[in-house]
Amino acid sequence: MSGTEIDDDGMVRVRGARVHNLRDVAVAVPRGAVVAFTGVSGSGKSSLAFGTLFAEAQHRYLESVSPYARRLLRQVEAPRVDAVTGMPPAVALEQRRSAPSSRSSVGTISTMSNLLRMLLSRCGDYPPGAARLDSDAFSPNTPAGACPECHGQGVLHRATERSLVPDPSLSVREGAIASWPGAWQGKNLRDILGVLGHDLDRPWRELPAAEREWILFTDEQPVVTVHPEREPGRIQRPYQGKYSSARRLVLKAFSESRSESTRAKAAAFLEQSPCPLCHGHRLRPEALAVTFAGLPITGLAALPADRLAALLQPFTADEGPAGLITADLAERLSALRRLGLGYLSLDRAAPTLSTGEFQRLRLATQLRSGLFGVVYVLDEPSAGLHPADTEALREVLAELRAAGNSVFVVEHDMAVVRGADWLVDVGPGAGAGGGEVLYSGPVDGLRSVSSSATRRFLFAPPPPPASRGRTPSGVLRLRGVTRHNLRGVDVDVPLGVLTAVTGVSGAGKSTLLGAAAEAAAADPSVGRVVTVDQTPLGRTPRSNLATYTGLLDVVRKLFAATEEARRRGYDAGRFSFNVASGRCPTCEGAGSIEVELLFLPTAWNPCPDCHGSRYNPQTLEIAYRGATIADVLAMTVDDAAPFLADVPAAARILTVLQQVGLGYLRLGQPAPELSGGEAQRVKLAAELHAARRQHTLYLLDEPTTGLHPADSEVLAAQLHRLVDSGGTVLLAEHHLPLVATADHLIDLGPAGGTGGGRVLATGVPASLTATPGSPTARYLASYLGSD
Repeated sequence: MSGTEIDDDGMVRVRGARVHNLRDVAVAVPRGAVVAFTGVSGSGKSSLAFGTLFAEAQHRYLESVSPYARRLLRQVEAPRVDAVTGMPPAVALEQRRSAPSSRSSVGTISTMSNLLRMLLSRCGDYPPGAARLDSDAFSPNTPAGACPECHGQGVLHRATERSLVPDPSLSVREGAIASWPGAWQGKNLRDILGVLGHDLDRPWRELPAAEREWILFTDEQPVVTVHPEREPGRIQRPYQGKYSSARRLVLKAFSESRSESTRAKAAAFLEQSPCPLCHGHRLRPEALAVTFAGLPITGLAALPADRLAALLQPFTADEGPAGLITADLAERLSALRRLGLGYLSLDRAAPTLSTGEFQRLRLATQLRSGLFGVVYVLDEPSAGLHPADTEALREVLAELRAAGNSVFVVEHDMAVVRGADWLVDVGPGAGAGGGEVLYSGPVDGLRSVSSSATRRFLFAPPPPPASRGRTPSGVLRLRGVTRHNLRGVDVDVPLGVLTAVTGVSGAGKSTLLGAAAEAAAADPSVGRVVTVDQTPLGRTPRSNLATYTGLLDVVRKLFAATEEARRRGYDAGRFSFNVASGRCPTCEGAGSIEVELLFLPTAWNPCPDCHGSRYNPQTLEIAYRGATIADVLAMTVDDAAPFLADVPAAARILTVLQQVGLGYLRLGQPAPELSGGEAQRVKLAAELHAARRQHTLYLLDEPTTGLHPADSEVLAAQLHRLVDSGGTVLLAEHHLPLVATADHLIDLGPAGGTGGGRVLATGVPASLTATPGSPTARYLASYLGSD
């Protein structure tokens, strides 16, 4: 390891880090510097930056907080590390995938909504005779400001007979009331209605109107004695049951549940309509009557940051409160615009932001925080960023450093890495093949590290790949596309080739992909539409690599076909950890036990009985070639490939997983542990393994996000395989090496938001380099070496 034999002063030192795949790592990095952590996907760089350094900083901070306060904070697991010294307090700006509240917006995250409310309160133009309002009156999230009709939602949700009973031909016993809960609770409500004398077997539409009205909407909650129907093998005793109307139950679930899935399920049984009082603006009429520069607060918040900054600029010179507030707003808006987010409006809902947009929004907010001596840990801040905006990102990182802070960046963009003061390269491979610090020192020193996958792309990037120049087999015509910032766009998407949609952030690329999906669904020349995105494969540990790809089905059949399994009468279901007969009864096949701690984060401990294997002892007595089913799931793809090489169904799946660069993953690796890029490549592997690929349209939105350039090369090769097999690939992308390989480009712009949404040019990559007014053309020309 180079570059670490220096004085202790000003260094953060790590000794014996063993988080995830890190192998007893020791490293030193300087404080007060921009430090880039590089390496192929899965090498362990995030485990070092976030899982070790940030986790240790937070762990130390929480030790100074009272146990009661700790439970209110989002906590990470204490890292497995011998020692971390010289580590200041840290702030993590991650690419979180959990969706914020629907009431959260760009304005609330950046705190600019507070300034905007203060501006209207103190400096707004009020109607004659109107009393001056407090700033809370301009927030839909406070009782003083929320519209009294819709409670600040902007829409009304009503339960109607049509929404609660979608199929009136069914009887109550057949499930006419679709909004009722399932399982025992639904049966309980049905039995109570029977006791109350209602006909459970008559079609819903034939029941008297007054009876239907009472069942669905009554405010009464009668309590009756229920005698359950007898069921074989069960003892049924009478009980007291209380009836609640269908409307009461669904509205309670929608308004009170903390579960997003429960709320979404309840919303499906409610009809939504604009609020007649605020007309969707969420505020009281008296707040909407106050204006500044001729616009109410909702009008100001709806403007893109670029236009809002221009509107406020003339007022920044005022000496009164208006000048102070607008000057502060202008500076915060400037930070957004510098990071390529000038197309966002303050009222843009947070759940609609991409992970890259969300992280850069928080980064822009930190520029105004005034913190000193803090370590900022960032997860690929260049994600979703056009090359035109990368230089501004580098300047922002340098500003944080100049303010007396340290910036630790997990990054794949070589332009950002070149601008760092220090580089930590982790590798050489991924998973078990990584976990070592190959180099730690000034960026230029990586030239001498031959085992580094990053070195080639940083100092001697490969020549630009050539476009394949395939001939389209047809055309998908998009006509008059008008949504978001696209206005009457007409464009042809060629079929049977790889097409890249380019443009700056907010130009309308993702919107165009959505329009293509809808058009393809109605086009007979497109057999099916597949979106290969970076969303998780599953949200529970029960979903894993083997279950998603279908490999576990093949493996379970192999174990069921062994002589001992046949002798015992074990079928393939016995070897599923989701089936009671084969799984461990203690952890129910999860492999770990959830431990609830009152003032500490919930902990997961290995199951004391199965020790993480997920299966009961009897199931683990069955062996295939000397390995149990748990042993096979613990194998990596690379280990399993020779073990199952003579099993064609398994070999095909494993080969494809290796081809997309996932040989380091364990077969039983839980889905929540996979990164977005890994999840996307698993989905891609599943498609490459699928027999039906002809006449399929594959949609990918920035597929290289989170991928090292070496992994992006692998991804590009597999995307072209899909096209060679008769499919069509349409992707939105900023990564120029992938863009250059496309058969066809659609360039949108010239700017983001309302300044974009136009088709600037279409054609082969080389033909777009001279497109006037295109930010992409300039960078593509430089990459291809064109004049």
